Amino acid sequence: MDKDRIEGIGKQVKGAVKDVAGKVTGDAALQAEGKTDKAEGKVQNAVGGAKDKARDATD
Repeated sequence: MDKDRIEGIGKQVKGAVKDVAGKVTGDAALQAEGKTDKAEGKVQNAVGGAKDKARDATD
């Protein structure tokens, strides 16, 4: 598993926590930051997945 996938999953989790915390506290900025972190994590996870597929194809 590529390190980008692991880091991407971590960002998604961190973003989900911030998103929920923002909803609970009514902090729109924190909620928006959480959504941004989740989106970045999804992209990074996808990049890692592509790297894994490329590596598997060359093996």
